[in-house]
Amino acid sequence: MTGNTIAKNKKVENFKYLQVSPRDKTWGLAVTTVGFQHVHPGETYPLSSHPDGYNFPENKRRVLNEYQLVYITRGSGYFESASCSRTRIEAGMMFMLFPGEWHTFAPDPETGWDDHWVGFNGSFMDEKITSGFFTFKNCVFRTGIDDRITNTYHEILDIIADEKKGFQQIAAGLTMSLIGRIYYKDLNHASDDSYIMRIINQAKVIMKEDMSGDMDLESIAKALNVSYSLFRREFKNKCGISPGQYRQELKLAKAKELLYSTNMSIAEISSKLNFECIGQFSTFFKKKVGVPPLEFRKRGTKNL
Repeated sequence: MTGNTIAKNKKVENFKYLQVSPRDKTWGLAVTTVGFQHVHPGETYPLSSHPDGYNFPENKRRVLNEYQLVYITRGSGYFESASCSRTRIEAGMMFMLFPGEWHTFAPDPETGWDDHWVGFNGSFMDEKITSGFFTFKNCVFRTGIDDRITNTYHEILDIIADEKKGFQQIAAGLTMSLIGRIYYKDLNHASDDSYIMRIINQAKVIMKEDMSGDMDLESIAKALNVSYSLFRREFKNKCGISPGQYRQELKLAKAKELLYSTNMSIAEISSKLNFECIGQFSTFFKKKVGVPPLEFRKRGTKNL
C-alpha cells in the first residue's frame, strides 16, 4: 500500500493506494485508492506525485484501469472526458471516471477546490453500467453538499489505514453504499436540496475537514456568503444544536477515535485537535465523557 499525509497550512491531503489480491476481486468490488486534498487558490494541481499510472501526462488526458468517484466540496473547476464534453464543476458536484476512457479535470486557479476520491474495480460496478444505472455520457452528478457522503470517504480512509483482516470487504461495502447514495441523490436533488440545507451541509463539511478549528464559525458563515446570525439560527433550527456544539461533538468523536485506535500520546491528540494545552483537553473530555482521556483509553472503551 502506498500512502501520504502532508501538512501545509495544516493538513491538506491524505491518500492511500492499495494492492488488490485475487481473492478480494471475487467479492465483486475492490477498492484501489481513496483520498482527499485541499487545494488552495493558485496551488499546482494535483498537490503531490502519485504512483505510476495515476499521474496526469503532459497533455492532461489521463487513462485509468479503474472506476473513480470524485466529489468536490469547495471551489470550482472543470471536468472533461472522451464521452462528456467540458463541464463546469462546482461544490456539491461529483463526476465518475470510467476504466479505459481518457479524462481531465482541475480546479480554477482563483478558487482551488477540495476533492475526495475513491477508486475501485469489480463486477458489481460493471453490472450497474450494463444495467443502465450509470452511463459514460451521464458522468456528472449534482449530489449537493452532504456530510454523509464526505463521512463515507473518510470512513473508507480510516478503515484501510491499518489493513486489518477483512478491511477490503468493509471498504467495498462502504463504496457500494456510496454508489447507491449518489444514484439516489442525483435523482432527487431538485426536491431536497434547499438553499438553507445546502449552507448547513457545506458548513458541516468545512468543520469536518477543519478539525483543528483554524476557521472560526463567523469565518465559515462569511465563506458561505451568509450572515453569522442567520447561519447560527438556521443551523440550530435544522440540527437541534448550535454550530459550536456541533463542532465540539466532532472533536469529541475524533478524540475517542484517536484514543481507541492509535498510539498517539494525550499531548499529540490535544495538539491535533487544537486545544491550548493537555489540561484544557482533559477537562473538556472528562466533562463530556465522565472520565479523563487516559482512563478512557485504559478501559478500551469504544463509544465512537
